[in-house]
Amino acid sequence: MVKLTAELIQNSMQYINPVKDRELDLRGYRIPEIENLGATGDQFDTIDFSDNDIRKIDGFPYLKRLKCLLLNNNRIMRIADHLDEYIPNLESLILTGNQIEELGDVEPLATLEKLTTLSLMHNPVTAKQHYRLYLVYKLPQLKLLDFRKIKQRERDDAKALFKSKKGKEIQKEIIKRSKTFVPGGDMHNIAKSRGLSDEEIRKIREAINRANSLEEVERLQKILQSGHIPGTEQNNGETNGDSMDFE
Repeated sequence: MVKLTAELIQNSMQYINPVKDRELDLRGYRIPEIENLGATGDQFDTIDFSDNDIRKIDGFPYLKRLKCLLLNNNRIMRIADHLDEYIPNLESLILTGNQIEELGDVEPLATLEKLTTLSLMHNPVTAKQHYRLYLVYKLPQLKLLDFRKIKQRERDDAKALFKSKKGKEIQKEIIKRSKTFVPGGDMHNIAKSRGLSDEEIRKIREAINRANSLEEVERLQKILQSGHIPGTEQNNGETNGDSMDFE
């Protein structure tokens, strides 16, 4: 994996795209997380993160100019809250080919008032019952969902369903099913409370980033919460059976 550094940002391709927007190309570096975007100087309308290993949409500084994010073919499972505080003018979010599973996981996008285009094609969430109507209801600012125009009839049907008694029960079930766990989300605070150094925290983060499944990430998180450091040796010289090597 390649860390998204200021140097990488400065050395990546920058150009005017076909719709006359200034675009930064960060495709295909196997970047594990979004960070250090302050190095862009908020000079881009579009940032292309396609074909990386990003798991969560977060880590943005305040980017007033950013209008379009391309995140095709990553490993995204989560969307951070309060994105409107950092990328308030985002209009298009392309998440084709990711790992978003639950309808409730998409709700943080409701605060992005200017978001008009969203693609979740080839995500598990698209197979959920009421998928399209639920997003139309929860994200009324959308005009295009999965590259299909949202029609007024769909808006009317969504309101009729989700304002009904049955619809309210469906919403409760959606909230219940939506996962609250964020891979590595509170890892830093937990690690600091254990008295770990910045270097140890970095190694733990790398172990979580290398995990091949959500279950593996959750297991690492539980090990850390129990007071163990994944990959370290116990005092008696035996390796913890639940540990993961950092090397």
